[in-house]
Amino acid sequence: MENHQLQQLTEEISIKYFKRLFRHHAIFNPRLRSTGGRYLLSSHNIEINKKYYDELGMDELVGIIKHELCHYHLHLENKGYKHRDHDFKELMKQVGAPRFCNTLTSFKARKPRAVWVYQCSSCGQQFTRKRRINTAKYVCGRCKGKLVLLDRLTPN
Repeated sequence: MENHQLQQLTEEISIKYFKRLFRHHAIFNPRLRSTGGRYLLSSHNIEINKKYYDELGMDELVGIIKHELCHYHLHLENKGYKHRDHDFKELMKQVGAPRFCNTLTSFKARKPRAVWVYQCSSCGQQFTRKRRINTAKYVCGRCKGKLVLLDRLTPN
């Protein structure tokens, strides 16, 4: 699916479910990672994550477009367009828009990160960290002793 097809689909969904025209642009944004789409307040454009269409299909894409169109139409009408607003929740119920996207299978498949284990040379306190730290810069929080790298635990 190309951007012009996404634009046409968004216009059709807007007329069918909202009975209003969509007068701005809907495009695929390849930089989106953990969200299905976003509505831009300043330009009124909608950006969609193409990975959701590629992995989860047309139904998921339509749901994301409906969700973003709820933000779009409510914002232009000066009503509550944020997730916590009553107007937003009501419109989502009326059009059958999902509150959240399904999780991408490629996002689930990411392997867990390694865990770094450090120990204080003075008091013996152990610390586990997801990121490696500079032992010359950081000291034990309990006694200010020198930290020593014990082990790097890799998940299964």
